[in-house]
Amino acid sequence: MSARLTLALEAGGLALPETGTISVLSPTSTTDLSALPRDRVQIVAPFKPCFDFFKAQGFDCVAQSDSPCAMAIVSLPRAKAQARKLIADASIRSSGLVVVDGAKTDGIDSILKELRKLLEVGAPLSKAHGKIFWFRAEPEALSDWRPPAQSEADGFATAPGVFSADSIDPASQLLANFLPKRQLGRQVVDLGAGWGYLGLQALGAPQVKAVDFVEADRVALECARLNVPDPRARFHWADATRWTAEGVIDSVIMNPPFHIGRQAEPELGRAFIAAAERILSPSGQLWMVANRHLPYEAALEKHFRRVQETAGDTRFKVLHATRPRRVR
Repeated sequence: MSARLTLALEAGGLALPETGTISVLSPTSTTDLSALPRDRVQIVAPFKPCFDFFKAQGFDCVAQSDSPCAMAIVSLPRAKAQARKLIADASIRSSGLVVVDGAKTDGIDSILKELRKLLEVGAPLSKAHGKIFWFRAEPEALSDWRPPAQSEADGFATAPGVFSADSIDPASQLLANFLPKRQLGRQVVDLGAGWGYLGLQALGAPQVKAVDFVEADRVALECARLNVPDPRARFHWADATRWTAEGVIDSVIMNPPFHIGRQAEPELGRAFIAAAERILSPSGQLWMVANRHLPYEAALEKHFRRVQETAGDTRFKVLHATRPRRVR
């Protein structure tokens, strides 16, 4: 965002309000906000790694906010329904302008085209394969862009922008089908729990005493709370690659993410594997599912003494790893 925002402020006609809070919605760790007065900026970051990133820089950060602001800046996410909701929320909160910035690959052109049918939008500025534009907040004009706080997927509560918002993810379903519930032990961790599907399946095992749902997306975690009204469930808004468990963990289950934006990033899955090794007991085990083409076996063998594929199809593979090499 930095290049486009700076261009808009220096030569594009965008003026910051003289007083009041400037709310920045869903920026990523690559977003440079140096052009803004830090003492007046509030970051709204429901994704924990981004929250931690901006908090470490000294910004005022919250996971969510309904508070009024003098200007709202939306960093456009990939998911269209989520993007529309963020813009509509920004229009409700802002007493002045709503600024929208995004890459072409994230659908900025489509969003601009739709907005122009609903309200007056100034000419956009283009730079670095993206656009930035702004408009005067008109909440009523965007009332249809605000879906219910929760939607539904196969009977489960979800929300715009969360992973697998429209249906149960087929990879997670495959892992659930082959999860040997009698072997899970008493303490289970679902790393990257999303809206709670896998962890809920683990709670179907009577010997399981607790399942920790660890999820970086605050919105998805709130959906998990609705989907899993089980007293044995414990919910953690945390970066799964950094989260520290309490007590002895018998099993980790996971369907790790492998995309950052639109780009495949298998290193993220490898970080999840390293986290599983770190939190498991010496006799603990990992059950994970992954796309068939992702080369996770080498990472598993680095962190565990025994690795095998136990199930799969042409798209996905279920991997089982035991005896973590690092003793807690």
